[in-house]
Amino acid sequence: MRTRIYYRGPDALVSDDRFVWHPTTSPQVFTIPDLRNVGLVQAPAHVRPYAPAFAVVAIAAAAAGWILLPDPAVYVLAFLALAIPGVAMMWRQPGRWELHAQYHGTAVVLYSSADPRVFNQVSRALRRAMEDRRRTSWGYGLAAA
Repeated sequence: MRTRIYYRGPDALVSDDRFVWHPTTSPQVFTIPDLRNVGLVQAPAHVRPYAPAFAVVAIAAAAAGWILLPDPAVYVLAFLALAIPGVAMMWRQPGRWELHAQYHGTAVVLYSSADPRVFNQVSRALRRAMEDRRRTSWGYGLAAA
């Protein structure tokens, strides 16, 4: 019997019996039948660790411009008009979507992505793989009333 592939992307692979996630480190491999309590979690946005330092450098550069330039008001205002949106964009790291589950009795993060489109594709593929494993030759094992 051939292995059915539900999703194949640059960072994840979902087949009928395995879920493989390729984060920046070594790949993490999970067998589909051993996954329990799979759920979706939206991780909150975080402050990037270097953003406050960048804000301090921008303020120091504006102060130095105010002291050193012959007509500093125009230069400093132009600098701040460019620096403030840059700092605001870099300040917060976007939230991430994560798949959490129980694997051999341990809570694990199966997959994580900041791109909602890719995350939805991976989570739907995992859902289909888990649903297809539950099917029997008699359907879902339900009885008609």
